[in-house]
Amino acid sequence: MPIPVLPQKENAPAQPTLLVISGPTAVGKTALCVRLAQQLKTEIVSADSRQFFRELTIGTAKPTPAEMQGVPHHFIDSHSILEDYNAGRYEQDALAVLDRLFALYPVVILTGGSGLYLQAVTEGFDDVPKVAPEVREQLHQELAAQGLEPLVAELARLDPITYQRIDRQNHQRVVRALEICRGTGQAFSSFHQAGAAPRPFRTVKVALTREREELYQRIDERMDQMLAQGLEAEARALYPHRHHNALQTVGYKELFDYFDGHYDYAEAVRLLKRNTRHYAKRQLTWLRRDTDYQWLHPDQAEAAIGPMLMSASNLPAGL
Repeated sequence: MPIPVLPQKENAPAQPTLLVISGPTAVGKTALCVRLAQQLKTEIVSADSRQFFRELTIGTAKPTPAEMQGVPHHFIDSHSILEDYNAGRYEQDALAVLDRLFALYPVVILTGGSGLYLQAVTEGFDDVPKVAPEVREQLHQELAAQGLEPLVAELARLDPITYQRIDRQNHQRVVRALEICRGTGQAFSSFHQAGAAPRPFRTVKVALTREREELYQRIDERMDQMLAQGLEAEARALYPHRHHNALQTVGYKELFDYFDGHYDYAEAVRLLKRNTRHYAKRQLTWLRRDTDYQWLHPDQAEAAIGPMLMSASNLPAGL
């Protein structure tokens, strides 16, 4: 069902719409977003925190030029893993890009499975105090020496609210929260703002979903395809940089441990698939916390999104 480009109501102040398309890995976000962008005659802003990096291609399921079908994608191959790029900087950069795009289009698509980066754009972050760099350095030393579990236990003790909210398998999120707890003597959650930061656009949020068995099959097939495309060779090339934050992620860590001799290739493949499924579950958990998301199967999404955009723009039905 074609989706019309949205006009503004006569005499109404112009306020563009940000269409957020999220969902777990392998659910089908890329193909849907390209079709929507073609129908809406607009562009796509990526909020996938791994596809930013030029060096990561196969392991991040980065869309190829053929898959993009000529639709401009922003924040794909925009940075290097050697850069210190985070959600706070992305918020500033993405808002600047959106400001430029909204001068051209009434609707822009924001897509990705990285909930924190989607939140950065739609809601903003809190004004968290700066902490001495020695605190973070000490945490990274403890992480390297003892692993993640003791840090997660400490976070549960110092800030149970953040412990419940964040992805506790993501060492970067755990370290960041503990950095604030230790450096300020206050819980990281105590700095959370009461509401979202004001934005000069409306937001329509769609989360894609599939039956669990279907999603898991797609994940397993994607991992097989990545391996066939050369994921192992890509990971070997990245191995010297394995301590960078961008590489502390599923899809690479399992192969790095295989290279280090912790297990054989068959076990590496098993862990790649299992950990990617676990990652998808964590993505779903994050998204379900936000009640603004409308949950749709990718096959039904196009037919449903048109009316949702109309409603968000206060336009009469049938346009």
